[in-house]
Formats: sequence, C-alpha cells, structure tokens
Amino acid sequence: MSQGPGTVAVAVLQNDGISPWEMYELTIACTVFGIPQPDLTDPWYELRLCGTGTPATGPGFSLRTEHGLDALVGAGTVIVPSVPDAVVEEGEEVPAELVEALRAAAASGARMVSLCTGAFALAAAGLLDGRRATAHWQHTAELAARHPAVTVDDSVLYTDEGTVLTSAGATAALDLCLHLVRRDLGARIAGQVARRLVVPAHRAGGQAQFIEAPLPPGDDDGLGPVLQWATEHLAEPLTVEDLARRARMSPRTFHRRLHESTGTTPLQWLLQQRIARAQTLLESTDLPVERIGAGSGLGTAANLRRHFTRTVGVSPTDYRRAFRAVRPSGRPSTDR
Repeated sequence: MSQGPGTVAVAVLQNDGISPWEMYELTIACTVFGIPQPDLTDPWYELRLCGTGTPATGPGFSLRTEHGLDALVGAGTVIVPSVPDAVVEEGEEVPAELVEALRAAAASGARMVSLCTGAFALAAAGLLDGRRATAHWQHTAELAARHPAVTVDDSVLYTDEGTVLTSAGATAALDLCLHLVRRDLGARIAGQVARRLVVPAHRAGGQAQFIEAPLPPGDDDGLGPVLQWATEHLAEPLTVEDLARRARMSPRTFHRRLHESTGTTPLQWLLQQRIARAQTLLESTDLPVERIGAGSGLGTAANLRRHFTRTVGVSPTDYRRAFRAVRPSGRPSTDR
C-alpha cells in the first residue's frame, strides 16, 4: 500500500489564466481528496491548495490559494492538475519557482502526480526522465518532442510508476484519482467513492485513451444492464457467449460494442472486475485464497495468484498483509 488517511493531497494552481478544462481537472482532485468521508474512514485526506499567491482566473471566476509553493514540501502526495496553456501551445517554460518546488517536494519523499498537461511540469523538473508517462492524447506528441528522456505513451488512461503517476485529461484524471484511493485505502473504499460520484468503480490504466464511444454504455444499448448483472455474478463461469446472449446480441457484435464503449475486450473487462472483487474480499474478509479464487470467479488458488500478481504487482497474501499493516500513526503501511 502507499499513502493513507491523513496524507496531504496537494493541487498546484498556476498564477495566470485557468481554462474550464483545467478547472475541471483541479475540481476532480479537490472532490476526491478534499471531501471528508467519515463513514468510510476517518481521518480522510487533508487537502492543501498551493500556488504563487496570485489568484488564478478564468471565464467568470477567480481562485485564491491558501498556501504557497513551499507547502509542497512535507506533503504525502503532490498533484499537478495542469500548466498554463502558453507552456503547451506556445512553448513557454514552466515557471522556475514551480520547477524548484516540485523537485524539493519529490526529494522530501512526496508521491508526484500529474493530471493531463501537469505532466509538462513534472517533466520540466526531471521527475519523468527514464519513466513511462502520459497526458491528453492531443498533447503527447509535444511532450515527447520536448522531453526525449521520457517514455510517452499516448494510448493509456494513466501510468503508475510507483512514486510518480500521470494521467490523460478529463475523465482519465478521475480514473487516476480513484486509482490512488484504491492504492491507499483499498478496492472497497475506492468503489464506494466511485459510486457516490456515479462513475465506474475501476478503469485500468492500460485501457485505451481514445475510443469510438467514450461515454459509458446506457440502458438503451443493452450493455449497461448486462454489465451490472455480470458484476453481481462474477463467481459464476461467465463466458462472452453468456453475456452476448443476455444482451441479445451475437458474440461478435457484443465484443465490438463493448470495445467501442470501454476500450477493452469482454474477457479483459471480466478479468478486471474479478481482480477488483478479489481485492475487496482480501481487504474485508479472512477467507482463504481458495475461497477468494472461487468467489471472484478466478477459479483455483493458483489461478488467482497468477492473475492477481500479474495485474496488481504483488501476491494475494502480500496484498492482504500490506493492506492490513497499520503503522503507529494510524496510516496504512507504505509498502505496495
């Protein structure tokens, strides 16, 4: 596990204009990390809004931050939602004071996170060198051209390099924020937060960034109800044919429609849901891995271990141990 309750999530505001898109991504970070959830866990994250002291302005609004850039040092997590448009579109340099503040925060042990064009700031600070990173697909070519030491992937929703994470723009920023909650507090709490935000509980970072029909499937297209039904029957031996039949489609049509709507295949989608169910069971029960394998639809304990370790990065036993390990401060262990 990584940072936990009481961790400081920091959103950095630039000192010039902020567009509606940038405001959207900033609001995502504030919503996920700034609204207490005492019925889920207490304390929740502490949110600091940091900037240079100059109000950030946009169409019809002005924002003033309570903290300066020096407050980044000592934070558990630093989130950079964006950089000024001129940095991306006109080639201006990321402000030097921000670059130095980000380097200092990283040196102090903070987890560094960018949303959309915030990757340009992390890259300017050298924090993405030798790492895989992403941004909105409209800006990834520019990011790669300006920072050749960064391995830019324009096809994914977000990247997780352990202490450095990046996301594409818009809704992908929400996916990454929920991924952070999942890393910190587990699948059950992340799922509850997602439910309150009325969004899918988990979209893996490797899903396609640009898909033909990016909106979640609605009731009218036959996918919404069948996917909901599938999440309630994961312990059963579901097949693509089963789901297609329930959706009243041919398997080929079902495969195409799901890929258009989610950017993933039916089998990949089922595996993601089953891994998420296994995480919840590991967090919330003392069931042996054999029972969890059966309850999540992954089958045998060996099959569970193989898929879980490949997807999550640790074995089911290590995941359970890390999730339940509590330090004297009351925060989960920092081991992933």
